[in-house]
Amino acid sequence: RIMMTTRFICLMLVTVVGVTTSETQELEGNDNEKAQEFIYLNRYKRSSDTQDKCTYTFIVPQQRVTGAICVNSKEPEVLLENRVNKQELQLLNNELLKQKRQIETLQQLVEVDGGIVNEVKLLRKESRNMNSRVTQLYMQLLHEIIRKRDNALELSQLENKILNQTADMLQLANKYKDLEHKYQHLMSIANNQTIVIAQLEEHCQRMPSIKPLPQTPQPPIKVYQPPTYNRINNQISTNEIQSDQNLKVLPPTLPTMPAVTSIPTSTDKPSGPWRDCLQALEDGHDTSSIYLVKPENTNQLMQVWCDQRHDPGGWTVIQRRLDGSVNFFRNWETYKQGFGNIDGEYWLGLENIYWLTNQGNYKLLITMEDWSGRKVFAEYASFRLEPESEYYKLRLGRYNGNAGDSFTWHNGKQFTTLDRDHDVYTGNCAHYQKGGWWYNACAHSNLNGVWYRGGHYRSRYQDGVYWAEFRGGSYSLKKVVMMIRPNPNTFH
Repeated sequence: RIMMTTRFICLMLVTVVGVTTSETQELEGNDNEKAQEFIYLNRYKRSSDTQDKCTYTFIVPQQRVTGAICVNSKEPEVLLENRVNKQELQLLNNELLKQKRQIETLQQLVEVDGGIVNEVKLLRKESRNMNSRVTQLYMQLLHEIIRKRDNALELSQLENKILNQTADMLQLANKYKDLEHKYQHLMSIANNQTIVIAQLEEHCQRMPSIKPLPQTPQPPIKVYQPPTYNRINNQISTNEIQSDQNLKVLPPTLPTMPAVTSIPTSTDKPSGPWRDCLQALEDGHDTSSIYLVKPENTNQLMQVWCDQRHDPGGWTVIQRRLDGSVNFFRNWETYKQGFGNIDGEYWLGLENIYWLTNQGNYKLLITMEDWSGRKVFAEYASFRLEPESEYYKLRLGRYNGNAGDSFTWHNGKQFTTLDRDHDVYTGNCAHYQKGGWWYNACAHSNLNGVWYRGGHYRSRYQDGVYWAEFRGGSYSLKKVVMMIRPNPNTFH
């Protein structure tokens, strides 16, 4: 029995603890008081009914009753019903309050969501407007790109037209310069012939008793025909090497009229042609002027300038620079035949120099003058050229003079022009030196370069008329004369 009673009380306590989770806080005080009264009554009744029995009192922590209390006892039904109704009302009130709070929360969320929705709508509208603007800008960009391409195409077409017109203008300018040079050459020939005719007339008037000399037939004069140019293949022709071309025909000889100084003052002086200027001097013609020369072993006649005043006389001038009136940036064929004005700046011609120097032993004299009036010279004991098959290779002898030796470095080198590269340099020295010369790699002397006024010049390359041992490569000389004379004491 004791054990049964104990089990019953424990069961009651477990039941009381297990059902305390569903009652609200508003009825906590009243329900606790009623429950305690109910338990105390039951305890009192149970203690009175169980006399002469062992009783046990368990002290348990007071639980916070939140729900219905179920006890294994009988209580008034009215009390139980009232208590149950109050509890249900309280639960309903709590549920209503809870739902009310949820509704308020939902309303707040709806209000917030409504603002967000409006903002989203505005953002979408702005996005559509922005997309439309971006599309417009993209179309404008495409139109601008197309317009720029059209402008670039038009600009390219205009540039091509300008280039074509420039090429035509250059071609016309070159033709005009060619005609001008031809005209100047013809004028020079006409002037020379006029002088010769005048002196012949004067001579005839002074010596009316002298019978005219019989005219001996002369071999036909070889007239140099300037090579034509061809722009179709975009190649530099022989006559387009220089910017200022000076197409020259070989100065025609006067077979029936010797040069001015060759007019005999007596019947004892030969009238020429002579082998060289020394022979003319030996025949009594001691005036520096134009003479008709015919080297040995050839029928080629040439007009040369003979310097009979420079001690000891008999010098044949093969090159002269004095005023820059003639452009020396020429092609191979022009350097071969010769160009310029015999009484001014001129080049005798490689072929003519070859025939002159190979008929005997000749020495070379180079006289130079700077812009301050200082004069120097360089003399070489022997001078001759190889034939064209050897590209007119230079052969020099021993040096003597006060200008310094800037020519021996070129000894044994072949002649080079812009269209015929025979130097030892990887490039073309004539392109950088702007002339024709016996270039090595490239030059210690460049007497056929560009004639600059004033001496010191500024140029990308050393292309002036210079002699490196005299005033250096950046100084363009004022006057240069190259002349040859027989030297019987020297052998090749």
